[in-house]
Amino acid sequence: MSFDVPDDRRYLDTHEWVRTTGETAEIGISDFAQDELGDVVFVELPDEGAELTAGEDFGVVESIKAVSDVYAPVSGTVTAVNDRLQDEPELLNEDPYGDGWMLEVDLADESELDDLLSPADYRDQIE
Repeated sequence: MSFDVPDDRRYLDTHEWVRTTGETAEIGISDFAQDELGDVVFVELPDEGAELTAGEDFGVVESIKAVSDVYAPVSGTVTAVNDRLQDEPELLNEDPYGDGWMLEVDLADESELDDLLSPADYRDQIE
């Protein structure tokens, strides 16, 4: 099976992605992660203003198969939370790179992006 791995993002080996636009970073879980989890039934995310630290967990995704922590690919301050996921957690399954985004953060340290997997490296990991 082949999974979607967009080239405009960087990836954590725990299957989170980050896409940056200037100082803003959008965070979510990968197509591979949502497939492994199965049907997502609940998502717990931090509030706006929360501080994320790269590599530390910031939330929980619960599916019919498992409960899984979600890890921050970068450090920063949460500026937006995808509130739709409260009522529509299935967006993580249906559109993990679009409507299923989780958080937006103000990047604290852009150099942290260098520690993440490139799309090619991430594809190698999941294939």
